[in-house]
Amino acid sequence: MASPAQMAMLEKIRRELGFIAALDQSGGSTPKALKLYGVDESEYAGEEEMYRKVHDMRTRIVTSPVFNGKRVLGAILFENTLDRSIEGLASANYLWQVKNVVPFLKVDKGLEAEVNGAQLLKAMPDLDALLAKANQQNVFGTKMRSVIKLANAKGVEAVVAQQFAVAKQILAAGLMPIIEPEVDIHSPEKAAAEALLKASLIKHLDSLDAGQQVMFKVTLPETADFYQELVKHPKVLKMVALSGGYSRDEANQRLAQNHGMIASFSRALTEGISAKQSAAEFDAALDETIESIYQASRS
Repeated sequence: MASPAQMAMLEKIRRELGFIAALDQSGGSTPKALKLYGVDESEYAGEEEMYRKVHDMRTRIVTSPVFNGKRVLGAILFENTLDRSIEGLASANYLWQVKNVVPFLKVDKGLEAEVNGAQLLKAMPDLDALLAKANQQNVFGTKMRSVIKLANAKGVEAVVAQQFAVAKQILAAGLMPIIEPEVDIHSPEKAAAEALLKASLIKHLDSLDAGQQVMFKVTLPETADFYQELVKHPKVLKMVALSGGYSRDEANQRLAQNHGMIASFSRALTEGISAKQSAAEFDAALDETIESIYQASRS
């Protein structure tokens, strides 16, 4: 049974305009995220200091007066962030109670080696315990990322089948899964891979029980409005787009051509902000970024 807070979060995601901030860089992607933010590897020693630095970055973003539920529907957190606090509140509770931003949790443990042009999720033996912790912290949903690199039907099907199997485990725990089968933007077969992916996603939606919904997070497609069948599908709560390495300007331009989809950008969200900026400079840069992504998500 969903809590009153989770029901309110569901209605916000379903009805309001805005986008989902991806603040879930983890493991190997953290040093790169910090470097883009202006924090060099020489400024921290060891994993704990690194995660403290990235938490400082995320805290600065979400506590900024320009970051709130009027334009930002939700935010995806890394487990390390979930375990930390912001201004005295658990991170997920701060997002919802102070900012009216719906908290999501990245639950995957990284990717397997490429097989059949795709990278599956690594095993998640502790997923049930993590989902229980997410519920205790008033998290609304989860996210897990696989990667498709080639238009290989076996690889695409393996990715989607695995994602739906895990999604059903997440639904059973009372949380909303964001299924993320990313198509590599550098794939020489990107459009063909997207065609295989869409067909597989539509097929697997039929395996959900009546009344169940999921969210999809997909790479911005080569053809405008390519995912309209999924945008309008009754078992899809929201179609979300990842920036996938596109610049913010290109990601926004592509997103605006895909009606009914909203952004969930990571690198494109933090593009232009820096640890070296004053509070006024930081807030102004973040405000411009948030507004541009919000407008692209309104199409």
